[in-house]
Amino acid sequence: MTRTATLEIDGKKYEFPIIEGTENEIAIDIKVLRGVTGGVTTIDPGYKNTSSCESAITFLNGEEGVLRYRGYSIEDLAEKANFLEVAYLLIFGELPSKEQLEKFHSDIKEHSQVDEDVKKILDGFPKAAHPMGVLSSLTSALVAFNPSSVNVDSEDEMYNAIVRILGKFPVLTAWAYRKHAGLPLEYGDNSLGYVDNFLKMMFKKPNDAYVSNKVIVNALDKLLILHADHEQNCSTSTVRIVGSSNAGLFVSLSAGINALWGPLHGGANQAVIEMLEAIKEDGGDTKKYMTKAKDKSDPFRLMGFGHRVYKNFDPRAKIIKKSADEVLADLGVDDPILNIAKGLEKEALEDSYFVDRKLYPNVDFYSGIIYRSLGIPTEMFTPMFALGRLPGWIAHWREMRLRKEPIGRPRQIYIGETHRPFKNIENR
Repeated sequence: MTRTATLEIDGKKYEFPIIEGTENEIAIDIKVLRGVTGGVTTIDPGYKNTSSCESAITFLNGEEGVLRYRGYSIEDLAEKANFLEVAYLLIFGELPSKEQLEKFHSDIKEHSQVDEDVKKILDGFPKAAHPMGVLSSLTSALVAFNPSSVNVDSEDEMYNAIVRILGKFPVLTAWAYRKHAGLPLEYGDNSLGYVDNFLKMMFKKPNDAYVSNKVIVNALDKLLILHADHEQNCSTSTVRIVGSSNAGLFVSLSAGINALWGPLHGGANQAVIEMLEAIKEDGGDTKKYMTKAKDKSDPFRLMGFGHRVYKNFDPRAKIIKKSADEVLADLGVDDPILNIAKGLEKEALEDSYFVDRKLYPNVDFYSGIIYRSLGIPTEMFTPMFALGRLPGWIAHWREMRLRKEPIGRPRQIYIGETHRPFKNIENR
């Protein structure tokens, strides 16, 4: 028996079907609402109560602290898989076999070369340009070097577009950093793994050999996995809605990068470091700032604690905390900013105010600490987030196109002036 929901407007009743997801999520299907009611719509600023699509990619339960990619728990994936395995899983729906993974990595490396003319575009940016703006522009510019549109009904064309962007995006991310840092551009080494190769492109000094660090590689690999997808967040929804116009993969991804750039989204880990720096400038008293955080009349806000979606705990934070501790121990970093971070963490985990409200350190808190310890400037935190989120964006773009979803076109409730006569300029 089909379940329905009844809506009554001015004494007239309308029935709408109820959709149930595989994890027992319930939604009222109102796609015919405006038609059957003669123009009635719903309003939901921020779309907090609106499911924009059906998706088989990621399940998130914020109340229980659950995050799964294609049915696999984030805990299992972070412990047992590498980033490319997770990317394959998100995009194609299943974990790859050994042969599939080797081919996937080989094809990505085959497409990692970036046209030399891209350097000319990069040269046009001032050194002070924010790396996120540079990355967005370079990603969009890839369209000029790959002008043919992707036939989404062709598995080969879709696959080639996917491995092409997975190959070139780490290069563009590393180049955005090296431009900002004033370093010569570095090409990768195909003998290295995907994450290790990216680190080489980022950090190799002109006159020094690159030395791989397993602790750092593993930590970044986990961070990228934890950031790979997070359901219908702002940037992912942007990629889907841009792609719904049949826009290509590269420009849809560029739109997602710009959405991620906002401080309320991907910029959160940068905000953590900026907060820590402000505390240091004020003397570094963590107890003072924890007291300020508990004072509702105080404008100070504790960044990197709690989460907009997770009402219990951020499952990703539990995983990356261990990596953050390992990185700090391995590098032996003596940084007053990181010492303040550890002080805030200790206070929050022991203070009943934060424990009772489940205001635990989140993934942004620990990712900011790791990036800081690696010597990555705060301006690069969001591009690093983008590198991790890339497979999720690709997966959602691919899913949306294969499902042939209609073009996104939200409605609005108009609250402006009603009809009024035009006034000639001399009468205004």
